[in-house]
Amino acid sequence: MAVTAGVKLGLIALMGLSLTQQAQAFGRDQLQIVGSSTVFPFAKAVAERIGMTGNFMTPVVESTGTGGGMELFCAGTGPQTPDITNASRAMKSSEAKTCAANGVTPVELKIGFDGIVVAGFRDGPDFNLSLEQLFLALAAKVPVNGKLVDNPYKSWADIDKALPDNPIEVLGPPPTSGTRDAFMEMAMEGGCAKLKDAKALGLQGKACHAIREDGAFLDTGENDDLIVQILDANPKAVGIFGYSFLSRNSSHLKGALIQGIAPDFANIANGSYPLSRPLFVYVKAEHAGEVPGLREYLRELTRDQAWGATGYLKERGLIPLPEESRAEQLGQIGTVLTGK
Repeated sequence: MAVTAGVKLGLIALMGLSLTQQAQAFGRDQLQIVGSSTVFPFAKAVAERIGMTGNFMTPVVESTGTGGGMELFCAGTGPQTPDITNASRAMKSSEAKTCAANGVTPVELKIGFDGIVVAGFRDGPDFNLSLEQLFLALAAKVPVNGKLVDNPYKSWADIDKALPDNPIEVLGPPPTSGTRDAFMEMAMEGGCAKLKDAKALGLQGKACHAIREDGAFLDTGENDDLIVQILDANPKAVGIFGYSFLSRNSSHLKGALIQGIAPDFANIANGSYPLSRPLFVYVKAEHAGEVPGLREYLRELTRDQAWGATGYLKERGLIPLPEESRAEQLGQIGTVLTGK
């Protein structure tokens, strides 16, 4: 998305003001960032480095979930609204329309990749799940003998005798989460499409998103740490979250194979892992040049030492973009960085 001519003029007009004057004119001198819990650890690390320079107040970074972040970000412009939102999926067309209606110009920056994992306690059972099996475990209604019925499966072995004979207990993200959105599209729709009779019974697209409500699936909110605590207490359960979180907790968690492919750095980076996804940052063009530290935050985020092949994005368990892709993405935010 490009910055409009009107925004360019606003940026240029502000270039002659000191940082103090800019803050006073805007009514806020601290960068505000919301959005994805998956991107949060990296965004927080960038913010801390900005604060350590002593030139700006440390940006406030909140983990609101992708959907919650989009709602706040697109609500309008001005000091009462966030400057940046992080996302573990691309902005939806409905969200883009809300932004436009409220005078918000989002500038998109793809920052890397992540994978959605199904993981359990390290000493728990091993899982090798197909997308079909994931759908059958979690869907509210499933095809049985040519009819659509309430999900009858109580254990994983009920779905396939090769799977562990443990109760289906899955901990997952809330509807506001980008992880949940991406899981619905890739795992639930993907598995649904492979089932015999599904299309004839009306199971396609968003009809495949309905999750069972009989206790087999537990919405744990945006708190991934809570999932780990529950998994530690219940080794038979599994959780759904980003690979980055699995990477940071690999001492006591392990990921399930999906379609026989392990959720590891190499498989997510090359796209062979079935539940790989891109990660994004959206910048409010109208706030560029008005909030002290916004451009500096973006410059820090896009340094090789941050989002590069060996940068601290990788240390947070996320997968860096290839070098040529990073250069292309820098072109997306050139005007925001320079004000020209």
